[in-house]
Amino acid sequence: MPDRRQLSEIPSVDEVLRSDGLSELIRIHSRTLVTKAVRYILEEMRQGLIDGQNLDVSIFNIETKVRSYIVEMLKPSLKKVVNASGTILHTNLGRAILCDRAIEAIKLAAANPVNIEFNLKEGNRGERDSHVEDIICSLTGAEAATIVNNNAAAVFLVLNTLAEGKEVIISRGELIEIGGSFRIPEIIQKSGCKITEVGTTNRTHLSDYISAINPDTAMLLKVHTSNYKVVGFTSSIALKDLVALGAQHGIPVFEDLGSGSLLDLSQYDLPKEPVVMESVGAGADVVTFSGDKLLGGPQAGIIAGKQRYIQKVNKNPLKRALRVDKLTIAALEATLKLYLNPDAVVKDLPTMRFLLRPVSEIALIADEATKLLKQRLGMDYNIKIEDSETLIGSGSLPEDAIPTKVISVTHKTIAPEKIFEMFLQSEPPILGRVKDEKFLLDMRMIEKAVHILPNNARHSY
Repeated sequence: MPDRRQLSEIPSVDEVLRSDGLSELIRIHSRTLVTKAVRYILEEMRQGLIDGQNLDVSIFNIETKVRSYIVEMLKPSLKKVVNASGTILHTNLGRAILCDRAIEAIKLAAANPVNIEFNLKEGNRGERDSHVEDIICSLTGAEAATIVNNNAAAVFLVLNTLAEGKEVIISRGELIEIGGSFRIPEIIQKSGCKITEVGTTNRTHLSDYISAINPDTAMLLKVHTSNYKVVGFTSSIALKDLVALGAQHGIPVFEDLGSGSLLDLSQYDLPKEPVVMESVGAGADVVTFSGDKLLGGPQAGIIAGKQRYIQKVNKNPLKRALRVDKLTIAALEATLKLYLNPDAVVKDLPTMRFLLRPVSEIALIADEATKLLKQRLGMDYNIKIEDSETLIGSGSLPEDAIPTKVISVTHKTIAPEKIFEMFLQSEPPILGRVKDEKFLLDMRMIEKAVHILPNNARHSY
């Protein structure tokens, strides 16, 4: 039963606001903010007493709680997280880390008026895509290009522009779902198009497409199955064959590459991933890919291809709803310009640096970090270096992993899940993973050993 006496002793909002202890807080943060905090704390206390809790409802205690509430409310909700998870392009951690040039470009654009849509040479209105279109075309071989806020938007916009109300032919094996319940069939339907599925999950032939083409067919769609692979008795249609079929019937061919690498990763002894230039070279009329996956830039959806189709995309009223802001353009331009010098990409782009980092270098950091962890956690923890694998992440190369070194942390009485929590509650949070009854810290993305030392470690945790 609630303590009615204590309920009656809860002061009013005005009474709390008149207290001397909050006058300075009101001066600094405004009466509106402090009032909101007081109301929240008083309601929390009232509910606690109703639930049978024994609470201190004094003005002093309320003032203390209000201060704490405001401090927590004003803290940024986005925090730096140390990524020792074993996934380089971690979707839940924001995917690619931007290069220094991109960060500087964002700072300039954020702090100043910039010519986002102003032509400085002619002194009149300009196009925001002009800042990146030429370099995208240079790197991909496309005739024209445009950008939107992510690759899902790019796929949606192309479909809606070129095939709304008509049929889109796609192989059943390419009707994929990626993270966040993004499903190709649903995107096709929401864009106003009709789906015509051909082939089977594991085998699709050119004859399947030929049989499905009819006067209502507006597009042949090919989707890179970046987040899964079908192995064994399989077959799919090469892009060049689909392009030839599309040309024969006057139907555009659209390929969604998803991760969209601008470099052939196999030249660096990494698994092969489709390269945008190869798709453009094979004759695809339109190609879409992400800016924040293997490209290593900010979140963006890049649309490249034949000029007549890109012009249609740009005229779609939805383009404005999906456009990017000046910060994205600044970061994307700076990232793309790194690719003009392949040596600079390998050295200066964090995504490439993590992908290509030699295991010998990772082992040195792991050895140093192991010594520091033993000092920090104490003798009760078993800490050792093991061989493991890092995933690229974000749907890129789902079956392929890169050799790495991990630090395993175990304890006789503390479960690995509890150790996971301890590291995650550090400041900054350290994200590892639990596997095979061990807490693991992947060192591929860790550049300084001290970065993985939890600052809240307690031997009795």
